[in-house]
Amino acid sequence: MKIVISPAKSLDLTSELPTDTYTQSQFLAQSEVLNKEIKSKKPSELSSLMHISEKLAALNWQRNQDWTLPFTAENARPAVFMFNGDVYNGLDAYQLSKENIQKMQDKLRILSGLYGLLKPLDLIQPYRLEMGTKFGANGAKNLYEFWKKTITVQLNTELEKDELFVNLASNEYFKAIDKKMLKVPVITPVFKDWKNDKLKIISFYAKKARGTMSRYLIENEVENLNQLKGFSLDGYAYSETYTTKENEPVFVR
Repeated sequence: MKIVISPAKSLDLTSELPTDTYTQSQFLAQSEVLNKEIKSKKPSELSSLMHISEKLAALNWQRNQDWTLPFTAENARPAVFMFNGDVYNGLDAYQLSKENIQKMQDKLRILSGLYGLLKPLDLIQPYRLEMGTKFGANGAKNLYEFWKKTITVQLNTELEKDELFVNLASNEYFKAIDKKMLKVPVITPVFKDWKNDKLKIISFYAKKARGTMSRYLIENEVENLNQLKGFSLDGYAYSETYTTKENEPVFVR
């Protein structure tokens, strides 16, 4: 089984790490190309490019200037313990056992605008570069064009025939994968909540549920769709009634 999730804008740079094990991203050469391009942009240009405040633009301009190779345990941090958004609150990797951290390293992949495709324990330095940003390098007009072939080829290298592949990333990030070129089908769980007598996707809850399901899949070593449908945490349960596509199982609460 392999799972893909999105990164997070919020970063945790200070919490004590539960493991001293780390790995290096396979695509740091490409990351360096992107950093070289983006570090030339002024804070005002970053603000306009990323639609962020002047304060955030100044912070990320400094991060771009400070970004440097090689990555070490002193100047970088494992990706899964740096990202700190709703998905990662659901995943709660800090509370995983050492055995399950190793399972996570094998099964979970994080899509990233700067790093392409990350294993959870790959070291990263602080950054902000969303996949949907209208920014590219090496002749690519955007990050999708820059990363799509690289990410898809790598996933196909890792995936075995008939292996379960679960998409728990946002639409923005999953578009960085060439779905038609993948050698296995994609399962994309959908999380919906009742609100005002209507069943709808509520972004905050759906993001956290993606992280919670990621943890469930890892801890329970889920290997097929029927096992995935057994997910029933935080009040969610699989709904055959509201599932209209076999590869998009709907979970309702």
